Amino acid sequence: MKVTKTKLAGALVFEPKVFGDARGFFMETWNYQRYRDAGLDVKFVQSNLSKSAKGVLRGLHFQNPNPQGKLVQILTGEVFDVAVDIRVGSPTFGQWHGEFLSGDNHTQFYIPEGFAHGFCVTSETAIFSYMCTNFYDAKADNSLLWNDPKIDIKWPISTPSLSEKDANAISLDAFNPEKLPQYIVK
Repeated sequence: MKVTKTKLAGALVFEPKVFGDARGFFMETWNYQRYRDAGLDVKFVQSNLSKSAKGVLRGLHFQNPNPQGKLVQILTGEVFDVAVDIRVGSPTFGQWHGEFLSGDNHTQFYIPEGFAHGFCVTSETAIFSYMCTNFYDAKADNSLLWNDPKIDIKWPISTPSLSEKDANAISLDAFNPEKLPQYIVK
């Protein structure tokens, strides 16, 4: 398995070994020991699956309190997936990292707790799978503006299809810093 560290501490890109032939393929999508040895020592408590059409943008979502770390991957289709460091006091506060994930490249992206997360669908449809380190908490759920000019994410689409929640999201500067995750030096 190839592991790539991003400029955002804790945000990791995994390229699992894929064993394939004319019949199809096999890959291990999670193995606690193997991922721990590669730098991801977390416990997942919830697994989610979503399907979205081309042009759909979901995010940028985060929970605070009760943040969720997410190991994401695409089963079919392709998305541009983004993590934004929103931990107050972090040296990379407000910075983002994006990855194209697809059912063909099998790449996984780990978004740490304290980060906002979003993706846009670049194929006709995409089936998105992710495991979370914490349970969903509707009271802690927040949405950061997908096109916040200060964050300046280079999305591959300009007029996405958004939920009402995401269309009404606010910029990072508009959030009360006390409502955002805090950076803790380990």
